[in-house]
Amino acid sequence: MTREQLIAEVRRLRAGIREHRDRTGHELCWHHPKLWGLLPEKSDPQPTVPDWPQFLRGCIRYRESLDKQLPSAPCSMEEYEEERPQR
Repeated sequence: MTREQLIAEVRRLRAGIREHRDRTGHELCWHHPKLWGLLPEKSDPQPTVPDWPQFLRGCIRYRESLDKQLPSAPCSMEEYEEERPQR
């Protein structure tokens, strides 16, 4: 890539990270402060989080939408585990 192409790619990636970072409520599926920390501005906005019943209904709708959008995607029976601290 040329210098100009690299600069354009960095700007594109940063814009995508900012767009995700600035979402809230059901628009924000995951909180990624480590990803947001890659941006030059230091900001860790606190998203508005739906209450549990609304959150779980949103998760179910999201998973149902994946069945429609990606019907042949591989599925996993793996349980969610807390992130382990890095050594």
